[in-house]
Amino acid sequence: MDKDTLLDWYRQMVLIRRFEQRSAELYQQGKIGGFLHLYIGQEAVAVGAIAARNPEDHVITAYRDHGHALAVGSDPKAVMAELMGKATGVSKGKGGSMHLANVEKNYWGGYAVVGGHLPLAAGIALAEQYRETDSAVLCFMGDGSTNIGYFHESLNLASVWQLPVLWIVENNQYGMGTAVDRASAVPEMIQKAHAYGMEGKQVDGMNVMEVYEATRAALERIEEENSPQFLEMITYRFEGHSMGDPLRYRTKEETEKWREDDPIGILERHLLEEEMADRETLEAIDEEVEDTVEEAVTFAEESPLPNPEDLYSDVYVEA
Repeated sequence: MDKDTLLDWYRQMVLIRRFEQRSAELYQQGKIGGFLHLYIGQEAVAVGAIAARNPEDHVITAYRDHGHALAVGSDPKAVMAELMGKATGVSKGKGGSMHLANVEKNYWGGYAVVGGHLPLAAGIALAEQYRETDSAVLCFMGDGSTNIGYFHESLNLASVWQLPVLWIVENNQYGMGTAVDRASAVPEMIQKAHAYGMEGKQVDGMNVMEVYEATRAALERIEEENSPQFLEMITYRFEGHSMGDPLRYRTKEETEKWREDDPIGILERHLLEEEMADRETLEAIDEEVEDTVEEAVTFAEESPLPNPEDLYSDVYVEA
């Protein structure tokens, strides 16, 4: 992987991290309402996987969706405006944190119902199959989704119909406040894929380079073998499930252990050790990202709220 690519991934991950940190501050100030699920710690999954897709491939995810929205190339200003419920947001201020989308980037959200987007991913893939295109669907989900009926129904039909779907489980070790091994009879998600004829592969979700390589290989298998694929990204969310989570269910030692494998730190060390960048270059990127995020905050704060009559627009798709 060339220097420019890795530096771009570094910038994207730092952007997601700082965007999320700033969002938390704004939430505490009452400028962002509703629920807010931060992606801090999982940046390598969205950045690495989305970098591996082709432009015509689709992306769909659950409610921890800020990182994916930024990774597909959404304007940080429009994403921040959406979090603040402003008319200039990506969903015109009607969706908020859990319902980000970008039609131009084939990014379909952002869904609040656990596992509810999996049948939609299968449906998008079925549509592409009917059209006889080469497009695939990258469907991200949390480990908790694998215990939902939608998961089993969607994976079953994906295999029966040989749909071009790449199922990506972001196993961050917890479903809300419950550890995976306490909620799932099968703690390794790839074993659930086996039940539906998919081999499945576990990936170090803290290493953006490994995420990219595994995703690229899986997408190639979808095209060559005409069959769905399954990846389990082993990752960790550094913050709580949402902003109201007191984090009483895990120890300080556990969190500190995972922070030693911070995804941004892993890439940073690689860039420095391989002499692809020096400390000054990385600090310059950090400063650029800081300015980008502050510009997004200013834009969102100065943007107007939706008008009351906007509630009745965009209810139906115009023919």
